[in-house]
Amino acid sequence: MPRGGKQHKGGKRHFTNFEAMEEQKKKEEKERQWRKEQGETDSEEEEEKSSSGSSSEEENEEEDAELKEQKAKGVGGLIECENPNRVVSKPKKATSITTTPSSAAAAKPQLSRREREEIEKQRATAHYRKMHAEGRTDEARSDLARLAIIKQQREDAAKKKEDEKIARELAANAKREQVAKALNKKKT
Repeated sequence: MPRGGKQHKGGKRHFTNFEAMEEQKKKEEKERQWRKEQGETDSEEEEEKSSSGSSSEEENEEEDAELKEQKAKGVGGLIECENPNRVVSKPKKATSITTTPSSAAAAKPQLSRREREEIEKQRATAHYRKMHAEGRTDEARSDLARLAIIKQQREDAAKKKEDEKIARELAANAKREQVAKALNKKKT
């Protein structure tokens, strides 16, 4: 055990007492029975809310009041502050959710900023590739000009090589003829 009486790992184990758990259950059961006698059950309150037939505006006001009544943690209960980045998830009601196929198909899904930017980026790159393939972009024009220059240089090199080959063949033929003439003169 470290000095100072502090235990870091493990620590002191605490086991719940079986008798304490039984007493807690009995206490909760007595409380339920008392509520039944008083007529304050949770299920009756829910039935009263659903049977009252209040409009959606009243329901929204009730939900807002319930959200405000939630116990704030820490300093949040003492200081009223609003965080614009905080998203409060409200429970959805079955009446508010529409499952009609026409409304679902007609409404476009709401995309996040990143998703919209990604789709826009893909569209832009596809458009650029199409324009590049058609030769409408500056880069495509410069590439085509460079290719035309290279093609011309290769044609010139091939023509020059062909001319040199023909010149060598002519020179070789002329030399053979000279050698043949010289040999023929000597023989006669």
